[in-house]
Amino acid sequence: MSDDNKKDSTPLISIKNLYKVFGENEQKGLELVKAGQTKDQILAETGDTVGLCDINLDIYPGEIFVIMGLSGSGKSTLIRHFNRLIEPTAGTIEVGGIDVMKLKDKELQEFRRHKMSMVFQRFGLMPHRSVLQNIAYGLQVQGVPKAERQERALQWIKTVGLDGYADKFPNQLSGGQQQRVGLARALCTDAEILLMDEAFSALDPLIRSEMQDQLIGLQETLHKTIVFITHDLDEALRLGDNIAILRDGILVQQGPPVEILLNPADDYVEAFVKDVNRARALTVETVMQPQVCRIASETIGEAVAQMRKSKHDFAYVVNDDGYQGVITQDTLENVEKSDYSNVLDSSLLEDVPAVQGDALLETVIPEMLDNVLPLPVLNDDGQVEGNLSRATLAEILSDQPSPDETQSNQA
Repeated sequence: MSDDNKKDSTPLISIKNLYKVFGENEQKGLELVKAGQTKDQILAETGDTVGLCDINLDIYPGEIFVIMGLSGSGKSTLIRHFNRLIEPTAGTIEVGGIDVMKLKDKELQEFRRHKMSMVFQRFGLMPHRSVLQNIAYGLQVQGVPKAERQERALQWIKTVGLDGYADKFPNQLSGGQQQRVGLARALCTDAEILLMDEAFSALDPLIRSEMQDQLIGLQETLHKTIVFITHDLDEALRLGDNIAILRDGILVQQGPPVEILLNPADDYVEAFVKDVNRARALTVETVMQPQVCRIASETIGEAVAQMRKSKHDFAYVVNDDGYQGVITQDTLENVEKSDYSNVLDSSLLEDVPAVQGDALLETVIPEMLDNVLPLPVLNDDGQVEGNLSRATLAEILSDQPSPDETQSNQA
């Protein structure tokens, strides 16, 4: 979700000044944490454990918001506050304008049934129910008639690629298939918000990658608001529109993936990102430079005048059919003035390939190596929106550890 769209919308989930202290005297622990004592100090003095400390975040409609951190960082504790599976010690939780803390038992029950669905790490399937019955379970709880819930469940079975498995039981399925059932069950209720707690971490790497692909594909159609918990930065970068990183219950950085990757807030975040292959994680549009001179002139003379005004030594030539190629200042200066009235045609252009803004950097490296001039970057409409040069690419990748460093770190 773009920052421009955020400016025009209201957060769907808003967390303000959220604290959670586990122990016999939560309020005493809360006073100490607000007074600036550390998690270890409070544990030593009171026996209480600080789970979350002054968490503030906004999650917008239709985005995948990733919460990540190491084991014990508080990420699973945080997600369980959204539907009050865990009660906060202090703070406010608003979902769709509803103050979740003010919901009575019956209202909270309805809220959980209709507003949010969860997908768990260990699948959470009921072993005595078939695939169809597992997927339809949320609709059964909602009171949806049997015929309707079975029809909807069958649709989701097909959507997640489990055609023919409706009558199978969980123990007859692979891990990846079981997680597809869990995902289908969560989506079947048509809840606005999907909470996914380490949903793919129990899967083998290949199956995990396939599930990530499936989630991305589904999201392009469904536009759900997804809160995704993970300890894996590669997964966070692949899935997240925005990422929040927790450490010992404290939110240390939040922002879009490119911001986390290129501007880590502290040593903790830097340790997360140091071994990430930026070429595989960043897209062209996240690092491209602004558009250089763009020439739409029909004649050579007009192109010469436009180039001189731009103060650039090359330009991208476009017409009604889109990007055509690159014209250099040297080429134009070598044209006789008597030919200025001639049409600016392809014979004067250099064939520099264009790249798409949403392409991963690693996919455009061959083109970068084959061309001295910066590559034009096109948007979804085929219009030139920027450029990518060798210098920019080298700068972005220069902080990457060398293969020798990576191997020594893993040793």
